[in-house]
Amino acid sequence: MDLDVVIVGAGISGIGAAYYLQRDHPGRDYAILEARGASGGTWDLFRYPGIRSDSDLHTFGYEFAPWTDDHSIATADRILAYVRRTAAEHGIDKRIRYHHRVVAASWSSAQARWTVEVERGDTGATERLTCRWIFSAGGYYRYDQGFTPHFEGRERFRGEIVHPQHWPEELDYAGKRIVVIGSGATAVTLVPALAETAAHVTMLQRTPSYVMPVPAKDALGNRLRSLLGEERAYPIIRRKNIVKGRLIWQFCQKYPRAARRLIRWVNTRQLPDGYPVDEHFNPPYGPWDQRLCAVPNGDLFRAIRNGRASVVTDRIASFTETGILLESGASLEADVIVTATGLNVQAMGGTRLTVDGRAVELADTVAYKGMMLSGVPNLAYAVGYTNSSWTLKVGLLCEHFCRLLKHMDEHGYDTCRPSLADPDMPTRPFLDFGAGYIRRVVDQLPRQGDRMPWLTSMSYSSDVALLRSAEVTDPELRFSALVTA
Repeated sequence: MDLDVVIVGAGISGIGAAYYLQRDHPGRDYAILEARGASGGTWDLFRYPGIRSDSDLHTFGYEFAPWTDDHSIATADRILAYVRRTAAEHGIDKRIRYHHRVVAASWSSAQARWTVEVERGDTGATERLTCRWIFSAGGYYRYDQGFTPHFEGRERFRGEIVHPQHWPEELDYAGKRIVVIGSGATAVTLVPALAETAAHVTMLQRTPSYVMPVPAKDALGNRLRSLLGEERAYPIIRRKNIVKGRLIWQFCQKYPRAARRLIRWVNTRQLPDGYPVDEHFNPPYGPWDQRLCAVPNGDLFRAIRNGRASVVTDRIASFTETGILLESGASLEADVIVTATGLNVQAMGGTRLTVDGRAVELADTVAYKGMMLSGVPNLAYAVGYTNSSWTLKVGLLCEHFCRLLKHMDEHGYDTCRPSLADPDMPTRPFLDFGAGYIRRVVDQLPRQGDRMPWLTSMSYSSDVALLRSAEVTDPELRFSALVTA
């Protein structure tokens, strides 16, 4: 089977890519290849209690599909329903091929085609198809395996050990003592949700994170919706929240000391009198050097205030039969231990890439406009923002991709390939981000350069100019056409 475009992944990015492709290029034949048996990506995979977004849905949602729920910070079931409803309304769901895991793709310059190798999870068979373009929208982490560090004595623990990425539906934690290891977005989501029925929940962290309460509902946004209606209000709310988010990030970057003091002041007001704020909520890094954890309506702080949850900042010496021994000598008793210790990053879904018989080493490539790789033809990918809503960037990338296809059609090109004019250009990590899951694999990821078009922008306004308004052509993007006899 020969296709114009293969989209890898039926999550929020893949569904968005399909919308823009069929809107701007209705004649192109495409398919979405999804390794799992359901759409929705992250929002279908994760089933742990309380799972929700940490970005507002007016910016995390699609620009073309208004978010109509009154909750701006939404739970996974609402987000999943939104993504699937959007796919159904535009007929995208009929283009998804489930249980199709892309394991390899090889490019032939002589044919201007990718040959894509697919493993069928439902039949065990291996299939091959060809396409002109691959759009990788499979996210940035391994779906089949979360990250868990080595814990001394783990095998001795007599209770249950659970990773949030693989939450068992049958787990009964009511009335039990729970220790959640971690301090990131997953941990601060889990703790208040578990605390509703558990005997007690302890969040055990090695290093604190910045945590800020945010309203679960956008009061001004909901007022605008009631006055103007969904369609007219949505772009206004979206613009408002884009600007607000950007101003907060810029303030934290420009005035980190003032931002730290402000966050501490807010935390102090949320916590009981005399609470050791500096011990448990005072990170050693600056605000937004790692992603700031948002807690809707301050639910984490409320669980601490009412005594159903607590925070311990210490290091693990070993697991014991009944809990965890800390390096300080203290012990935490537990019936259930939750290892909210992060993700395993996996670029391009782990797909093996070759170009004209030569293997592509991602670490040797440089990102072009944050959406293509040097030396790799006709392959685009979607990686969103780390300092804002993921989907804001993905939408712009999809628009630019469609404009690029139009340019190629108009000029009769079959191939475009980013090519570095200066192979000795200084480079730095693709994501300048301090999170542990990035640091663990930074040497395995593509790089970015020190100038455009090899910079990976994390600014929405800059990307609007680059990806939506600027020309798709560039001296370092080489176009070519097949020569036919």
